[in-house]
Amino acid sequence: MAEALAEFAKSEFTQVEPAQPRIAVLVPCFNEEAAVATVIADFRKALPSAEDFVYDNNSSDRTVAVAREAGASVRSERRQGKGHVVRRMFADIDADIYVLVDGDATYDAASAPRMIDTLLSDHLDMVVGLRVDQAEAAWRPGHRIGNRLLTGFLSAVFGQAFRDILSGYRVFSRRFVKSFPVLSDGFEIETELSVHALELALPVAEIETPYYARPEGSVSKLNTWRDGLRILSTILKLYRSEKPLRFFTAIGAFLTLVSVGLAFPVLVTYLDEGIVPRLPTAVLSMGLMILAVLSVSSGLVLDTVTRGRREMKLLAYLSQAPTGTG
Repeated sequence: MAEALAEFAKSEFTQVEPAQPRIAVLVPCFNEEAAVATVIADFRKALPSAEDFVYDNNSSDRTVAVAREAGASVRSERRQGKGHVVRRMFADIDADIYVLVDGDATYDAASAPRMIDTLLSDHLDMVVGLRVDQAEAAWRPGHRIGNRLLTGFLSAVFGQAFRDILSGYRVFSRRFVKSFPVLSDGFEIETELSVHALELALPVAEIETPYYARPEGSVSKLNTWRDGLRILSTILKLYRSEKPLRFFTAIGAFLTLVSVGLAFPVLVTYLDEGIVPRLPTAVLSMGLMILAVLSVSSGLVLDTVTRGRREMKLLAYLSQAPTGTG
């Protein structure tokens, strides 16, 4: 028996290597016939083990055919807007790591392995590709200024964490994707992704990646003013919904100042002469003060509701196993 145990102890066993994480490359596309094949080829070279998914959003050119010829799995989303496409992709695709990239060939596929390694080694939930332009044509002046203004505004409202909130090149953990409630319809989806990470204090990072000009024949779908205003509107809405106490307290403070400003002359006249000659002004001042109190009260109530929603988001996040644990 002792000899048998000794032989058993000396025997070599084949060690089972840990399973490699499943990687999905998600490419939302709208009329990207000129660039999508390059995107698929570049990511196949950079991430040979990944699955490539192209989601077409009602393209009127040959985007679907070109993507299929390049070897990608092609699906479609009929509701127009990048937010709708991302919502569909996050719901449909099952993977451990998600790489989200635009189909315009402006992002550097060779940076993807480094972004994924950072996500895994530092146990992060999102890695954002911080764009470093390689050509002047990569950024239109209006987009560059708008991105800086919106990034600065978001940092002031939600805290400093990102330098490029509008980057469309991101790597996510499964935890992030499956706990993220996509509410945006269009290009403001990047802002919503950033705010979600900030609100739940999720571990994130930014990595500098080259940013190139679009290839010839590819046209940007962004409108500087229209989409900039939509993104700014999204930040304000998210601020109202995620930080209602601050939002409604600010409104209450403004109404209080206006009310006091209107009431002061009326009060001085009353103390000097014992009469209220400007009754409409007094009524307006009182009404504004009532609105100020109601605004602060609404903020207190909504703050409690928001805290409950945040707890539910965090529970949904914690219900998913961390990336790399099997």
